[in-house]
Amino acid sequence: MFLHELSRKICRDWGITVDGEEYGRLVRLRFGNRCPYCLCELLNGMCVVEHLDGMSRYRGGLHVPGNVLVACKRCNGEKRRDDSLRTLTLADSGWASFLSHDGSRCATPCATCLYWESVWTDETERKLMLSTNLERIQNFRSEFPKFELLMLPLRQNLPAALTQLYADCQLFAEREIASLLQRF
Repeated sequence: MFLHELSRKICRDWGITVDGEEYGRLVRLRFGNRCPYCLCELLNGMCVVEHLDGMSRYRGGLHVPGNVLVACKRCNGEKRRDDSLRTLTLADSGWASFLSHDGSRCATPCATCLYWESVWTDETERKLMLSTNLERIQNFRSEFPKFELLMLPLRQNLPAALTQLYADCQLFAEREIASLLQRF
């Protein structure tokens, strides 16, 4: 909830939201109505709103221009493996880590490496496509300088603040549950 509220505040200040048709058209046009990860065509019912930096306590992603894309449901689901990790080993962000699973950097073929192998069976093509798509998304992000400036201080402070917020909420919930259990 905090990340959504922070996102709303930022979008009010910027005067553009990711929920508007204008932003959706811009994203689809920028990526040729294809998934920015696997390049499949984005058909109705097969695509979802995707947060490059996931909206979690570990990634601290926001629902703001520069962090929201449209992707296929399959890539969105597969990317969650990287977004849910406390510590990333292949890259600094969940999306870049997701695109770094080319089969050569993990100790054993992981589920994400196997996913990419199913998308592009040829190893040379797979490495080229993952690298190309990583660059395309980096270029997209650079088109939103306000986002990049905002994220510098947030990347340093937000994960710790979110971890504390989650811990505080958990403690509050445990106390309230215990109190209710005593009453009933």
